[in-house]
Amino acid sequence: MPRLRADGAVIHPDCEITDCEFGAFTEVGRSSRLAHVAMGEYSYCDRVCDLANAEIGKFANIASFVRVGATDHPLDRASLHHFLYRSESYWEDAEDDAAWFAQRRMRVARIGHDTWIGHNAQVKPEVTVGHGAVVAAGAVVTRDVAPYMIVAGLPAVPIRARLAPHLAERMMALAWWDWDHARLRATLGDFRALSAEEFLEKHG
Repeated sequence: MPRLRADGAVIHPDCEITDCEFGAFTEVGRSSRLAHVAMGEYSYCDRVCDLANAEIGKFANIASFVRVGATDHPLDRASLHHFLYRSESYWEDAEDDAAWFAQRRMRVARIGHDTWIGHNAQVKPEVTVGHGAVVAAGAVVTRDVAPYMIVAGLPAVPIRARLAPHLAERMMALAWWDWDHARLRATLGDFRALSAEEFLEKHG
C-alpha cells in the first residue's frame, strides 16, 4: 500500500476521473471510474470501482468492483438506448440531451462516515448508507440503510445491527471521524485494542 497524502488523493493507473473532489489521505484504486464524486478524508475505493454522482463521507471503505450511483436509462420512452441522450456521438447535427444529464446529476447517492461497501456491491442513486453501516458483498442497495446496520442480499435487507442502538448513538455523538490527524495517531492504540464500548467509555 502506498503512503497516502495529506494534500489529496493517491490515484492509481488507468483511472478516469471527472469533476471530483478528494479529501486528505484518500485513494482511488486502479482502473476505477469516478464522475461527480466528493470523497471525504481517509476514504478509498479499491480496484475497478464505478462511482457517479455521489457524496462519500470520511473513512469509507469501498471494496473492488463496487458501483455507486449507477446511471439509469429512460423506461418510459420508445427506446432505452443512449442515442436518445448521447446524440452527438451518432449525428453531426444533433446535440446531447443536457436536461437528461442534469437530471442524473441531481440523483445523488450518499455514503456515510466509517462505512464498508463490500466487493461487487451496488448502491443505487438517491440512496443513503448511514454512518457506520456495512453493505455485504454482492448486495444491491435500493433503499436507505440505517446507521450501523449490516445489510445483504438482492435487494439488500437488514441482517443485524453492527453496534447496539445505544452504542451507535453514542458513537455518532462522539463523531471521532472529525478528529484531526494528530489525535487519530494519539488514539491509534485504543482503536486497535478496545472494543467499541470500551472506546466510548474512555473517549465518549
